[in-house]
Amino acid sequence: MRQLTIVVKPFRAEAVLRVIAEMGVTACAVREAKGYGRQKGYLDRYRGSEYGAAYLPKVEITVWVSIDQANDLADRIARVARTGRIGDGKIFVVPTAWPGPLEF
Repeated sequence: MRQLTIVVKPFRAEAVLRVIAEMGVTACAVREAKGYGRQKGYLDRYRGSEYGAAYLPKVEITVWVSIDQANDLADRIARVARTGRIGDGKIFVVPTAWPGPLEF
Protein backbone atom coordinates (compact mmCIF):
# COMPACT_ATOMS: atom_id res chain seq x y z
CA MET A 1 0.00 0.00 0.00
CA ARG A 2 1.00 3.58 -0.63
CA GLN A 3 -0.47 6.73 0.85
CA LEU A 4 -0.64 9.67 -1.54
CA THR A 5 -1.07 13.11 0.00
CA ILE A 6 -1.91 15.61 -2.71
CA VAL A 7 -1.87 19.35 -1.99
CA VAL A 8 -3.34 21.48 -4.81
CA LYS A 9 -4.92 24.84 -5.50
CA PRO A 10 -8.66 24.84 -4.71
CA PHE A 11 -9.77 25.37 -8.32
CA ARG A 12 -7.85 22.21 -9.38
CA ALA A 13 -9.33 19.95 -6.68
CA GLU A 14 -12.36 18.80 -8.72
CA ALA A 15 -10.17 17.74 -11.66
CA VAL A 16 -7.86 15.82 -9.30
CA LEU A 17 -10.82 14.09 -7.65
CA ARG A 18 -12.15 13.14 -11.09
CA VAL A 19 -8.81 11.48 -11.96
CA ILE A 20 -8.82 9.64 -8.63
CA ALA A 21 -12.33 8.30 -9.33
CA GLU A 22 -11.35 7.27 -12.89
CA MET A 23 -8.48 5.20 -11.45
CA GLY A 24 -10.96 3.19 -9.38
CA VAL A 25 -10.08 4.59 -5.96
CA THR A 26 -13.22 4.23 -3.87
CA ALA A 27 -12.31 6.31 -0.78
CA CYS A 28 -10.28 9.38 0.04
CA ALA A 29 -10.04 12.15 2.61
CA VAL A 30 -10.37 15.80 1.52
CA ARG A 31 -9.40 18.72 3.75
CA GLU A 32 -9.13 22.46 3.38
CA ALA A 33 -5.60 23.58 4.18
CA LYS A 34 -3.48 26.73 4.16
CA GLY A 35 0.18 27.01 3.37
CA TYR A 36 2.87 28.60 1.29
CA GLY A 37 6.04 27.63 -0.53
CA ARG A 38 8.23 29.71 -2.78
CA GLN A 39 5.47 32.28 -3.41
CA LYS A 40 5.60 33.35 0.29
CA GLY A 41 2.00 34.50 0.46
CA TYR A 42 0.70 37.59 -1.29
CA LEU A 43 -0.40 41.20 -0.82
CA ASP A 44 -4.07 42.03 -1.08
CA ARG A 45 -6.27 45.11 -0.79
CA TYR A 46 -9.28 45.38 1.44
CA ARG A 47 -11.22 48.65 1.72
CA GLY A 48 -8.28 50.64 0.44
CA SER A 49 -5.66 49.14 2.77
CA GLU A 50 -2.96 46.71 1.73
CA TYR A 51 -2.31 43.69 3.88
CA GLY A 52 -0.21 40.58 3.55
CA ALA A 53 -1.68 37.09 3.70
CA ALA A 54 0.99 34.69 4.91
CA TYR A 55 -0.88 31.53 3.94
CA LEU A 56 -2.67 30.67 0.73
CA PRO A 57 -5.74 28.41 0.52
CA LYS A 58 -5.04 24.83 -0.58
CA VAL A 59 -6.91 21.53 -0.71
CA GLU A 60 -5.29 18.41 0.75
CA ILE A 61 -6.45 15.04 -0.61
CA THR A 62 -5.26 11.77 0.91
CA VAL A 63 -5.75 8.41 -0.82
CA TRP A 64 -4.48 4.91 -0.19
CA VAL A 65 -3.73 2.76 -3.23
CA SER A 66 -1.84 -0.39 -4.14
CA ILE A 67 1.84 -0.19 -4.95
CA ASP A 68 1.05 -0.83 -8.63
CA GLN A 69 -1.33 2.15 -8.86
CA ALA A 70 0.74 4.70 -6.94
CA ASN A 71 3.12 5.94 -9.65
CA ASP A 72 0.50 5.99 -12.41
CA LEU A 73 -1.93 7.90 -10.20
CA ALA A 74 0.74 10.42 -9.15
CA ASP A 75 1.69 11.03 -12.80
CA ARG A 76 -1.91 11.55 -13.89
CA ILE A 77 -2.63 13.89 -10.98
CA ALA A 78 0.50 15.95 -11.73
CA ARG A 79 -0.61 16.40 -15.35
CA VAL A 80 -4.11 17.53 -14.34
CA ALA A 81 -3.09 19.80 -11.45
CA ARG A 82 -0.19 21.59 -13.16
CA THR A 83 -0.81 25.20 -14.21
CA GLY A 84 2.83 26.08 -14.82
CA ARG A 85 2.90 28.71 -12.08
CA ILE A 86 4.46 28.76 -8.63
CA GLY A 87 2.28 27.13 -5.99
CA ASP A 88 0.72 24.36 -8.06
CA GLY A 89 1.12 21.94 -5.18
CA LYS A 90 2.88 18.78 -4.06
CA ILE A 91 2.33 15.03 -4.19
CA PHE A 92 3.80 12.95 -1.37
CA VAL A 93 3.98 9.18 -1.86
CA VAL A 94 4.59 7.32 1.39
CA PRO A 95 4.83 3.54 1.86
CA THR A 96 2.43 2.16 4.45
CA ALA A 97 2.91 -1.05 6.40
CA TRP A 98 -0.83 -1.31 6.92
CA PRO A 99 -2.16 -4.12 4.65
CA GLY A 100 -5.55 -2.58 4.01
CA PRO A 101 -8.66 -1.01 5.50
CA LEU A 102 -10.30 -2.47 8.57
CA GLU A 103 -13.94 -3.39 8.23
CA PHE A 104 -16.28 -2.34 11.04
